[in-house]
Amino acid sequence: MDKLLALRTLLAVAESGGFTAAAHELGKTTSSVMRLMDGLEASLGTSLLTRTTRNVSLTDAGVTYVEQVRQVLTDLAGADDSVIDSGIDPMGPLRVSVSATYSRLYIAPHITTFLKQNPRVKLELVVSDSHLDLVSERLDLALRVGVPTADDRLIVKRLRASERLVVASPDYLLREGTPPTPSGLIGHECLRFIYKPGNRQRWVFRYPDRSESVDVNGQLLTNNLDMLVGAALGGHGVALLPQWLVSAEVASGKLISLFGNAQVTPEGGDAFVYATYLPNRRYSRKVHAFIDFAERAISAPG
Repeated sequence: MDKLLALRTLLAVAESGGFTAAAHELGKTTSSVMRLMDGLEASLGTSLLTRTTRNVSLTDAGVTYVEQVRQVLTDLAGADDSVIDSGIDPMGPLRVSVSATYSRLYIAPHITTFLKQNPRVKLELVVSDSHLDLVSERLDLALRVGVPTADDRLIVKRLRASERLVVASPDYLLREGTPPTPSGLIGHECLRFIYKPGNRQRWVFRYPDRSESVDVNGQLLTNNLDMLVGAALGGHGVALLPQWLVSAEVASGKLISLFGNAQVTPEGGDAFVYATYLPNRRYSRKVHAFIDFAERAISAPG
């Protein structure tokens, strides 16, 4: 039995939930996939899969085994990649997750530059405001905006600060009143970004000599910054938004910035635009080529 092929096949079966789907993904017959799984289970002396007429699921032992197999295959891919991607020019497939709103403003206008400068890189961009898991999603790199996740598995490079402003439209403030202090936000309609599961959210206001925390609530909760900008411009509430996103609206008077002498963050963490990747991509030329491109794109005119 080809053990490496069996492990890759097991991962395909686990992720697709069936032998036929895995066979289609791998370009094999269903019967050959089933034989590989039978052989793998026999070699281990335990059942990894529960088979029914409708689907295939992992046993408890299978869940534990697949988690380790996924890491092994990721490390192996990283080892292969480090050899392939060790030449003078970046080359090979590069799968990158990028924040939707930030990429629209700072990446999309300049992406052809990266492609022209790196013709041997096959770029796949996954646009999402969710913090996708780099291992399970097989990502080489993620470009994110916000408070970097405390994860020892990841390398984080900060690209720029991302100061936030508390803003609302003149119509909303005329209708509901302007809160004189952060605690005055209690009872206001606050437009919130999804930073983590759950409806509870706390905004932290830091002044030179003190800090103040406010639990905020409201009707709208979303993982898309453009939605929050639209709702704020429409007069629906108060939003905590990156300065780089709403500076033009504040300058034009379409949005009013509140509590201007405070640094405001969700849950008190300092926010950045940052790149994050796994340690096995530490020396990847294509990963660093994209990071260098992203740093230049930040300061380039739109």
